[in-house]
Amino acid sequence: MTSLIIIIVLAICFDFINGFHDSANSIATVVSTKVLKPVVAVAWAAFFNFIAFFAAKYLLGFNIANTVQKVVEGEFVTLPIIIAGLSAAIIWSLITWWKGIPSSSSHTLIGGLIGAAICCKGFAAVHWSVVGTICAFIIVAPLLGFIAGNIITLLLYWCCRKVKPHKMETWSKRLQLVSSACLSTAHGLNDSQKEIGVIACALAAYGVQYGLTDLPAWLQPDTMNAAAEASNNLTGAPVWIPVACITAIAIGTMSGGWKIIKTMGNKITKITPYEGFCSQAAGAVTLFITQNLGIPVSTTHVISGSIMGVGSVKRLSAVRWGVSKELITAWIITIPISAVMGAVVYGITLLF
Repeated sequence: MTSLIIIIVLAICFDFINGFHDSANSIATVVSTKVLKPVVAVAWAAFFNFIAFFAAKYLLGFNIANTVQKVVEGEFVTLPIIIAGLSAAIIWSLITWWKGIPSSSSHTLIGGLIGAAICCKGFAAVHWSVVGTICAFIIVAPLLGFIAGNIITLLLYWCCRKVKPHKMETWSKRLQLVSSACLSTAHGLNDSQKEIGVIACALAAYGVQYGLTDLPAWLQPDTMNAAAEASNNLTGAPVWIPVACITAIAIGTMSGGWKIIKTMGNKITKITPYEGFCSQAAGAVTLFITQNLGIPVSTTHVISGSIMGVGSVKRLSAVRWGVSKELITAWIITIPISAVMGAVVYGITLLF
């Protein structure tokens, strides 16, 4: 049972790190446009991160959590694989946060699990069709954000073409509060569910190896009944697990990720309140779509794509493509590097 407790602690720690690493995604534009002060912005984002639990439980379901459970083939899942995958994800997330690189915490976790699984059981241990879909959305997700950013910006330009500029700026600042709230909720929905899925996967692996009868009541998984399975609303983890994961993300968001905010806020393109609203709205729409499809994507990728899409409406040269190129490079290398780290960490665990 010690390994199971370690996994739960690591997963919640990773959610906390995810919160301050990815808080920039939902507040960078609202801070850079000076609609909210940084401290108020992170509190705002943290609150709506937590609201995501109720959105998942009563409206949208835990689709992404169920997908994450399938990254490693069920019969090959072991507790050491999960420990190694989570440890690798935490290490890479801290490195990228320290360097101010807006990489994907989501893909870091996926990569860590893949590497540990391959090191332990070989390539057959990975559910490659699931991984292939996740990898495809490294390109698809920011592209969706880019297109949505373009469409929303052009629609708003057309709808407000007769509105005076100063009035438009006032409206945009108010609308940014709404779009930031939606994006923070979508962030909580998308990112916390990965760790919920990992913990549920660990409970299943523990049950196969040791049985669940010796577990204390607070660790006993919920029973999947027909109605729950049909609504896709339970992952098998006790109900406090989703609450703990989303709370950890909210607390992590409260601590802020100021280094990454600088990159996301103004280095990609200069953002006005009007454009801040459009990019946040585009990011939120994209994340709600991918959540409904059950595809874990990077909120960093999505909001970066939407910022590029909004900036390119003015003119293509408004986007600092050199910075964008660096971001894309970070996106591509995240899964392979995390996989290597996962394999290395798993190898180290064999020594103990």
